[in-house]
Amino acid sequence: MVYVPNQWTGGFTTDVRITNRGSAVTSWTLRFTVGSGVRLTNGWNGTWSQSGTQITVSNASWNGNLASGGTVSAGFQGTGTLGTPTAITLNGTACS
Repeated sequence: MVYVPNQWTGGFTTDVRITNRGSAVTSWTLRFTVGSGVRLTNGWNGTWSQSGTQITVSNASWNGNLASGGTVSAGFQGTGTLGTPTAITLNGTACS
């Protein structure tokens, strides 16, 4: 996962680029952990949710196919200071 944040006092948006380094998939779910002060307010190019410090995004109906080596972009807006996400997984597999 590569993320490109646009931070301002009290909030941010970020573009998240997900590259599949494994076998091709027909659906995907990305999970990652953020700081305790971060709150997801909305997202795009996927279905976004937050539980505590874990943010989850699953593919939209039109971008679930992700070839091996393929990349998909999604993004979200939030409040707080994003920092560096940790514990990143794609379909349950740890990512770098």
